[in-house]
Amino acid sequence: MAETSAPVKPARFEISRPVFERTFKINSEQAIRVIRKSYDRLIKSLYAIDVILRIVGQEQAIDEIEAIVSSMIADCAEQLQQEKARLEKLKADNGITETPTYTHPTEFVARIASPQIAQFVELIRLLDQLMIVMDTLWLCQVIDNKHCVEARYHWQQRLQRLANRIVTIERQAHRAAYAQGFGEEVRGAREASGLPSEPEVIVENDVHEDANIVVGDH
Repeated sequence: MAETSAPVKPARFEISRPVFERTFKINSEQAIRVIRKSYDRLIKSLYAIDVILRIVGQEQAIDEIEAIVSSMIADCAEQLQQEKARLEKLKADNGITETPTYTHPTEFVARIASPQIAQFVELIRLLDQLMIVMDTLWLCQVIDNKHCVEARYHWQQRLQRLANRIVTIERQAHRAAYAQGFGEEVRGAREASGLPSEPEVIVENDVHEDANIVVGDH
């Protein structure tokens, strides 16, 4: 009896997508920690939301998710800008013109594969600028150590919580696509784009909001 061979799966080819590479100097420890702890995971989720789920989901649903993510990033940017403006005024009112140097700045190479990745990169740069003004005021004894430590932690966590919420949105949309029978298409599209076949798991306990966004019928 002749042996039957297993069917050969067609080769998958990686998707060629447009990418900008931009290099920035990041000074503050808080912005460096956001890059180290959240950036890689976040850009995978943003890319999945922006491109991969569009392949299998309804366009209207994906557009709604993207709009929500963009709004979340914009809200955070506005808060950072308002605080930076407040501290800049405090610096000017005290006649401070110096800016500190940092002992261990880092070179941040950002791969911009979607507009929302570009938005979050600018958020990191804005956090860095805010921390520089805050550190200046601390070194010049305008704000005390306790206030500075608390504020640094608050703004670092603000960006990390935002990143976690975006990752959560990706997981919800991913599960919804599987529930609708698009599992193989999702897995194939993710792998062809160099992404993990499944979204990463959030292990931190600081995600307090759940967006409950899914790829539904429209």
